[in-house]
Amino acid sequence: MTAVEASIDRNDASGAWVYPIPPDASEQTIDWNQFLGDTPSRPFDPIRFFRWRCFRDYGEGLPGDLYVHMLTGIHFIAGITAPPLRAAAMGSIFRWTENREVPDLIWTLFEYPNFRLSMRCNLNNESPGVSRYYGTKGTMEIKDDILTVTPQNTEPQPEGYSILGWPAKLRLEYQQQWRQEHPAPLPGQYTLMQSAERFEAPPHYDYQVDHMNNFMESVRTRQPSVEDAVYGKNTAIACHMANYSYFNKCLAVWDEGARKIQAA
Repeated sequence: MTAVEASIDRNDASGAWVYPIPPDASEQTIDWNQFLGDTPSRPFDPIRFFRWRCFRDYGEGLPGDLYVHMLTGIHFIAGITAPPLRAAAMGSIFRWTENREVPDLIWTLFEYPNFRLSMRCNLNNESPGVSRYYGTKGTMEIKDDILTVTPQNTEPQPEGYSILGWPAKLRLEYQQQWRQEHPAPLPGQYTLMQSAERFEAPPHYDYQVDHMNNFMESVRTRQPSVEDAVYGKNTAIACHMANYSYFNKCLAVWDEGARKIQAA
C-alpha cells in the first residue's frame, strides 16, 4: 500500500453545527464562566455556547470532529503507531459563512513513512464516509459497513504504446524477444484470475456496541483496548497538524524530540 484516500461529508445545517438556539438561553440559564474556562473572557454569547464547534477557542473544527473517525480506522489497518511526519491542509469557508471561524471544507495531505493519505471533510455536499487503500496488487474500499477488495491484474504485459514509433523490424524483434522471456504457461500451470470480493457486517450489527464492549473488556481484564490512550494521542496529533497547516498556511511537521508541531 502506497496511498490512502478518505472522506466524510455532510450537507445540512446540523452537520455544519449550526444548531438552533433555545429561546430561554441567557446568563441565568447558562453558566457562562464555567463554559469559558481558561479560554479568553468575552461577553455572553449563546451562539458560541451552542455552536462551539465553529470556534477555535473551544474545538478543533472538522479535523478534531470528523477526521478523527476516519484516522482511527486508517491507523488501525495500516498499523500506525506514531503521528504523521508532515501535513499540508487547504480549505475555506464557502457556504456557512456566519458566526464561524473554522472552515466548512478542509482537505489535507498527510505524510506517513510508507504511504501518503489524502483526507477531506466537506460540509457542502453529502457523500458516504469512505476510505480507499491503494496497493500494488489491488484496492480495498470501506464504505459504511461494507468492505470491498478489488484485485488488479499485474501479470507482465508486452509494451505497446511507447514502441509505436519504432521501425517495424525493431517492434517485431522486441515482441519476439518478450515472448521468449515470458512464455505462456503450460497446461495445468495457469493461475486463476481473481475477482472482487465483498464483505459486509452481519444484520443488526452495531459498531457502537462493539466499541463499548472492547472498552469494558479492557476494564475487566486490565488488557489494552484496541485504541488506547497512546493510539488516541497519535490520532489527535494528526488532527492538530491539519489545523496548524490550515490556519498558518504552512507545512506542519511533527517534532518528536520537542513534542510539538512546527512549520516546515
